Amino acid sequence: MRPGLLPLEDGGFEPPGVEDFEFGPAFPGGPDWLMWLNKPALQAIIGALLVVILWWWASRNLKVSPSKGQFFGEYIYEFVRNGIARDILHHDFKKFLPYLLGLFSFLLINNWFGEFFLFMYPTFSNVGYAYGLAFLSWCVYVGAGFVKFGFSGFLRRQLIPEGVPWYLLPIIIPLEFLANFITRPVTLALRLFANLFAGHLVVLVFVLGGSYLLTYDNNLFYNVSGGVSILFSLAVLFLELFIGALQAYIFTVLTAQYVSTSISEAH
Repeated sequence: MRPGLLPLEDGGFEPPGVEDFEFGPAFPGGPDWLMWLNKPALQAIIGALLVVILWWWASRNLKVSPSKGQFFGEYIYEFVRNGIARDILHHDFKKFLPYLLGLFSFLLINNWFGEFFLFMYPTFSNVGYAYGLAFLSWCVYVGAGFVKFGFSGFLRRQLIPEGVPWYLLPIIIPLEFLANFITRPVTLALRLFANLFAGHLVVLVFVLGGSYLLTYDNNLFYNVSGGVSILFSLAVLFLELFIGALQAYIFTVLTAQYVSTSISEAH
């Protein structure tokens, strides 16, 4: 081995990749009916339970002079109600506020699992869970349109924009169907997944690569570089806290916006 070159090919260091996002059963050796439960699934269940428990706890024994816990719960509630639901949905916001509040809370908790030492993995960096949540939001905003305008009325509003000449409809209708019913949930899921996957992968690169360089024998430059890499990974970790909150906000805002376009009178 030539000194001064990082030995990536000698088996001493294996860079992180997609395989680090694949998990077997959370309880190996358990009963067969439990083999489907892997780490992301367990985190999603824990996240859902935490949402229920936290909002149940935050809504108990409310006081005029709020405690710190009540103040925090009211801050999150007012942030979603005033900053997302009411601003986008206007007079219809109360119907959809419970879903939007639960959605934002669920996203925030699962995104921040990536920085929590017991998990160190954001649930939605597994694309299947991002698609599942996007499909749920798709059901909400499409269902809201069907309820308000009926099946044919909603489809007509979504597929035939006002003022389009009849001879353009064979082109416009497929494009509108693709944009309103296919592209929206796909991009909603991929935006969430890609940001969390990339962020977690970056953290893995700096932590694992830095640890390897830090313990490399007889090379001070590698050791110093490894220490810098570990310190930088902490900065990236704090950045991921912000990215997790931002992606929860964007996903919730877009869901509210899609609901708004589904139930608005003018299209």
